[in-house]
Amino acid sequence: MARLTKSLLLIAAILLTLSFNAVVAQQHPKRLILKDGSYQTVTKWEIAGDRVRYYSSERYDWEEVPNVLVDWQATDKYNNQMDAQRAADALEAASIKSAGEVEAPVVAPGLRLPSGGGVFLLDTYQNQQVLAELVQNGGELNKHTSRNVLRAAINPLALSSEQTVELEGEHAKVQSHVTKPDIYVNIDPATASGSQPSATSESGSEPHDRFQIARLDIKKKGVRVVANLNVAVSGKISEKGSWIHAVATPLGDWVKVSPLEPLPPGEYAVVELLDKGQVNLNVWDFGVNPSAPANSFVWTARPAASDNPGIDSGPGLEKRPK
Repeated sequence: MARLTKSLLLIAAILLTLSFNAVVAQQHPKRLILKDGSYQTVTKWEIAGDRVRYYSSERYDWEEVPNVLVDWQATDKYNNQMDAQRAADALEAASIKSAGEVEAPVVAPGLRLPSGGGVFLLDTYQNQQVLAELVQNGGELNKHTSRNVLRAAINPLALSSEQTVELEGEHAKVQSHVTKPDIYVNIDPATASGSQPSATSESGSEPHDRFQIARLDIKKKGVRVVANLNVAVSGKISEKGSWIHAVATPLGDWVKVSPLEPLPPGEYAVVELLDKGQVNLNVWDFGVNPSAPANSFVWTARPAASDNPGIDSGPGLEKRPK
């Protein structure tokens, strides 16, 4: 029974290989050019005496033609030119693909940022460096791991008043076990299409400096406050958030945001400063608590290849359940 099974598997593999080769041949047919200027579209041919047997890619059958009628010089010239053109096209396509695929930075041994972008916090738990994804939070929740984000702005009120940007819950889902976490951001360009003027920023900075860290306050049970915003009749808003001194470093498509000093235990958020002085009210929240339990899901490094342990294992990351 075992021998029969192996034989059937071998036959299936042979048939699959033949089928694949046939498909490839049909995708790149050749021409058998005759001396009268006509040609036959074929996948292959063979010379048998004074006859040429060829397999027609149009009629899917073997046919014959007298060898004396074939213009072999024109046939070879055409097919060689087509092979060279296909090779050049394949090389160009590979070059374009390679140029467009910039590898994400390696942030720790064997640990590379995901290629799809997002916002990630580099943490260390039980002596293992891991990446924890920060999910955008605010009035709505964006659960997509991608560069697409939600953006919103405060609408100026008719009268001067004070507003707060609040997040539900007293603690973020992601807690950093280190007090100076590096945060890596790769999202689509900052635009506030259709939004009203909002918080005015004095940064006047380069695009990679548009990400800041703010400390959150717990004003009442179950609510964290991102910032207090005084809205004047003119629409100008002064920010009273507890901003953390941080430096933003560009890394290709990514930006690394690092606090300059250790963060005291508490709740924080990465805030995006939009164009025209606006502030995105949908933020990426996290906490700092060295004694917190493990985060529910993190991206961990794969072990280095045994034959070359000094090289990281590539962009493949693994999610580790709690």
